[in-house]
Amino acid sequence: MIEKYAKSLLQWQVQVLLLVFIGVVLAATGARNLTFNNDYKIFFNKDDERLLAFENLQNTYTKNDNVLIGLAPKDGKVFTRETLAAIEDITERAWKTPYSIRVDSLANYQHTESAGDDMSVANLYENAKNLSDKELEKIKQIAVHEPLLVHRQVSEKADMAAVNIVIEIPPESDMTAIVPEVVKHVRELKAYINKTYPELAVYLTGIVMMNNAFAEASQYDMSHLIPMTFLMILLMVFLLLRSFNGIIATMLVIIFSIITAMGLAGWTGIQLSPPVMSSPVIILTLGVADCVHLLSTWMQQMRSGIEKKAAMVESLRINFGPIFLTSLTTAIGFLSLNFSDAPPFRDLGNIAAMGVTAAFLFSITILPALATLLPSNVKQTDEESRMKNIMVSFSEWVIAKQKILLMSMATLALVLIALVPTNTLNDIYVDYFDNRIQFRTDTDFVVKNLTGVYFIDYSLDAKKPGAISEPEILAQIEKFSEWLRQQPEVIHVNTISDTFKRLNRNMHGDDQSWYRLPKNRELAAQYLLLYEMSLPYGLDLNNQIDIDKKSTRLSVTMKTISTQNILEFEKRVDAWMSANTPLIKSIGASPTVMFAHIGMKNIISMLTGTTVALILISIILIVALGSVRYGLLSLAPNLVPAGMAFGFWAIIDGEIGLALSVVTAMTLGIVVDDTIHFLSKYIRARREQNLSAEDAVRYAFSTVGVALWVTSLALVAGFMVLSTSSFELNAGMGLLTSIVIVFALMADFLLLPPLLIKLDNWLSNENK
Repeated sequence: MIEKYAKSLLQWQVQVLLLVFIGVVLAATGARNLTFNNDYKIFFNKDDERLLAFENLQNTYTKNDNVLIGLAPKDGKVFTRETLAAIEDITERAWKTPYSIRVDSLANYQHTESAGDDMSVANLYENAKNLSDKELEKIKQIAVHEPLLVHRQVSEKADMAAVNIVIEIPPESDMTAIVPEVVKHVRELKAYINKTYPELAVYLTGIVMMNNAFAEASQYDMSHLIPMTFLMILLMVFLLLRSFNGIIATMLVIIFSIITAMGLAGWTGIQLSPPVMSSPVIILTLGVADCVHLLSTWMQQMRSGIEKKAAMVESLRINFGPIFLTSLTTAIGFLSLNFSDAPPFRDLGNIAAMGVTAAFLFSITILPALATLLPSNVKQTDEESRMKNIMVSFSEWVIAKQKILLMSMATLALVLIALVPTNTLNDIYVDYFDNRIQFRTDTDFVVKNLTGVYFIDYSLDAKKPGAISEPEILAQIEKFSEWLRQQPEVIHVNTISDTFKRLNRNMHGDDQSWYRLPKNRELAAQYLLLYEMSLPYGLDLNNQIDIDKKSTRLSVTMKTISTQNILEFEKRVDAWMSANTPLIKSIGASPTVMFAHIGMKNIISMLTGTTVALILISIILIVALGSVRYGLLSLAPNLVPAGMAFGFWAIIDGEIGLALSVVTAMTLGIVVDDTIHFLSKYIRARREQNLSAEDAVRYAFSTVGVALWVTSLALVAGFMVLSTSSFELNAGMGLLTSIVIVFALMADFLLLPPLLIKLDNWLSNENK
């Protein structure tokens, strides 16, 4: 059947090329539907309970998507006339940021103080250039001792300040247009600051800047990784084939595969995201393997004197089955990513599966058609002969050392697999970006010198309108706030209880002994009303108190800590609130909490996905190889590499995050490729040529050894290129996948042949 297909294909090769080209064009038109989603929320399902809790909190109060402008005076002094004047100017200009609803800084902090029997509410300072030394010192003392400001708008050492812009993006709006618009304006403001106030170093961070960093990381990868991978693959194919038309045919296969997959992604409504943007590199890398196997066999046949079309028919006859199986198992591995809790990895899996399928279809259509249509000049080179001789010598060494290799590989596998549990779950979403992305370096500086970008919000609900003024409720809020400030992970706590204490002091002549909570509900409510009526537009308390005055938002700014520490902190808070503040018990909600949980959830989900993929692949191998025993035997070289890789990862890194949790399922189908090609050649030698187990191993090494070595090298090279991504999720995934493939090649060359020889009687007697 395959011979008939191959002959028909080569008879109608021009028509086939034209038909495939039309199909690619039709698929490619879907690319116009592709849009980039730069919202960090794409990593969560729409019904994710923690995402819903965070969105509910933001709907109750004002949103806290923000841009924080960090300002570091080069002289290390914030409270000078020049710096305070600059902050005034920057604050005023920050209000012009598109979609801004609030701007907070030292310049517009609403300072309250006693005014006889009344209370005055005004900006902390105005007209900084005219301030006296005494006034500057007073402003400094107020700021560095005000809980609402220190570690938020000003550093404890008074050597750095911030202007925080709160952005509210309209519901159902296009974030892909809005975020760049906001960032463009803020960067123009930064350029203005650099030009007008050269004594200030400017750092931009915040949620909006993080969203934009997702897009910037993807743009960087597209412009750097894909060209690097193309160059690498071209070099690999040239070194193996030394054939111009082979390179042309291979490049067309992988280009058409990428175009088809991305076009189909557009037709199916998939949105682009940083993980998805790694799919062209993955498709490009995987697509080469099919081409190399077909072309290398084709050229071997021609070197033996067979005419090029007849040689291609024979190459298709030999390789069609293994290539189909490897493509099928690889696609299944990627499709198992649909079990992931993070939608971008599901999208990556689906696009990669479409790309692998397209690569298979193009490798058995346009590759044979084009390779035989173009002029061929195939001759045996000394290097190719040398490589083949090396494989023959290597097979002799493996056969001679089979017992030692079996023991050594088994021992190494057991030792490395035993190390797998020592890996720890850790995801720091700020570290998703490396230092090539400006957001990362700016954020690191701000976290080190001023405030954190990790935060957790608690909506403390007193259940009844106006109840936040109840002394008992306020006492529990205060108790919770003070406990939080004692926790080692906490940098700052923004709480309404501080405002009530300050107002109580103000209404008692600024007597510090009255810096405590009001004991009377009516009095507390009056203080709050008086204060709110005095606040200017845009600086009200809607970001802290709901409209019914029955709940308040308490915000905790935290150090940049690991996923594990966040989960431990969350448990500690929950236990403490249950025991000490039951009236206002709440769960924390924020991107920090959301990312902490998704890593753990994804590992559990991907265990299911990997199991399903393993069962399907095992059934396919048993059917395809026509043997239950060969199918079961293949599990060893297919499963061991992932276990060894994660054990090795425990030695070199030891931390597993969101992206690495999908590697086992993703690579399961890839590592099967080498096993299928080696086993298919071994079984062909045993069944068709009636060779002994040792001779069948020699045959497998001599016929497919070089191709396996080159394709594995190409896969490692492609994924190593991915490991240079500026986006850590892609970089970690690329590095670990490369390690898995290296161990897979070791398993297929050093473990599988000794196993085949050792278990030959058991395998041969299956049907007896």
